[in-house]
Amino acid sequence: MNKELTQQPQDLRLPPHSAEAEASVLGSILLDHARSIDLCTQSKLDEDAFHLPIHKTIYECMLKMHSEQKAIDLVTLAEYMASTSKLQVIGGPITLEQLINTTPTIAHIEYYISILREKHQRRKIIAHSRATEQAAYTSTDPAETIIAQAEESVMQLTNQIQTTTKNWKDILRDTMDKINRLAAGEKGAAGLTTGITNIDNKILGLKQSELIIIAARPSQGKTSLAMNIAQNIAQGNTSEHTSHHVAVFSSEMSDEALAMRIICGTSQINSHQIAQGHHISQEQQQRLKQTYQNLQTAKLHIDDQAGLDIAQVRSRARRFKQKYNIQLIIIDYLQLLSCREYSKQGRQLETMAISGQLKAMAKELKIPVIALSQLSRATETHNNGIPRLSDLRDSGAIEQDADLVALLRRPAKNGETKYQSTPNLAILEIAKQRNGPTGEIYLHFQDQYTTFKNATDPNISPLDKIKQQTTTNPTEPEAYEQQQEVHLFGLD
Repeated sequence: MNKELTQQPQDLRLPPHSAEAEASVLGSILLDHARSIDLCTQSKLDEDAFHLPIHKTIYECMLKMHSEQKAIDLVTLAEYMASTSKLQVIGGPITLEQLINTTPTIAHIEYYISILREKHQRRKIIAHSRATEQAAYTSTDPAETIIAQAEESVMQLTNQIQTTTKNWKDILRDTMDKINRLAAGEKGAAGLTTGITNIDNKILGLKQSELIIIAARPSQGKTSLAMNIAQNIAQGNTSEHTSHHVAVFSSEMSDEALAMRIICGTSQINSHQIAQGHHISQEQQQRLKQTYQNLQTAKLHIDDQAGLDIAQVRSRARRFKQKYNIQLIIIDYLQLLSCREYSKQGRQLETMAISGQLKAMAKELKIPVIALSQLSRATETHNNGIPRLSDLRDSGAIEQDADLVALLRRPAKNGETKYQSTPNLAILEIAKQRNGPTGEIYLHFQDQYTTFKNATDPNISPLDKIKQQTTTNPTEPEAYEQQQEVHLFGLD
């Protein structure tokens, strides 16, 4: 009984609307077609913004006449509606005349439009809330999925409210400001630096709103590379010397396993030996203690829940952004995510939806998103195991949605005879970069510590490389070592 009493007043309430504002917008269009209809279209006012059916029908006809480049006034609109058998539906020409008579002034049409938009948004909120309520009663999805869907719908409403077209002069000003900051050598103006110089020199940092794919076959080190970048940024071990919050979604490894990698890699201690119970020296214990103290301040957030739906990832990412203002998201890895909407339509379509959602998330939060991806087995059957873009697993949409695609391989491990003398060489090939060059980046992978460092080009002899560096920087011969580059002589 109490439940019925509380619900009854809600059922009797009318949806938010303003009949006067609706009539005044329509009347303004009839009185000053050219200006008024342009203001309506610029405000993205559609027929759903009108609550009363008669007003909605009239506005639909006005929009059609405008799209057909026909003049709109009392006579032409009445004739058009009569030809489509809609004039009698609204009550005849007298209804159109009343719109003109009840319009106070066409000078305030922008205010009338704002009232319509406000009421329309409120009706949308009610509709979304009722859909969430219905899902809570009847859906078989987990509660977290329902919450994620509710957050998604609210964010869509928020984006519709906040979406505005920037003035061209403002765009030019902002762009020139960025160019000036770049020209002045401002660190971080181009993008978030990774702390690995060879990568930063090639891609000029991780840029806002970009989806970055790091793809490789299993056991090539893609998780290690991503975690190295995450740690550098979270601790401020970059050229910016500023730490930023980083969120890692790991569906493959647990948070403890990732923490073990970071601690042992930073301490330069073989984690495999620790796992086997081997004794560690006093000096190693001291390094572990120091690393533990240093990592306390790292701005790293790890979510290791398996089987996440992409809607859940976006929901959690929004919370991280709101609470910590994260500047980077890492997904390990893309193929382990799911999308309930497309789960029964085949893996290719599901992966396409996931890829598109990750790109949308990067744009929504205005931060770079690094998504790790598996390569198909076809990689091992062509070109000496060297991967290419077409090897991206499950869907070509990954290549299409990504702003940057990096293909990671370890040549000596894959049997590339050219690099057998450099067993620790890793090559990160930039196969696609929407706003920059492609090409190979040479890295040194310390397998026992799961860490990547800069490496010299193995195709140039160490002596020639030193000569080049001395010629380029004759006053700073030690700069080469300061960049922590590893000279690849084929020795570990």
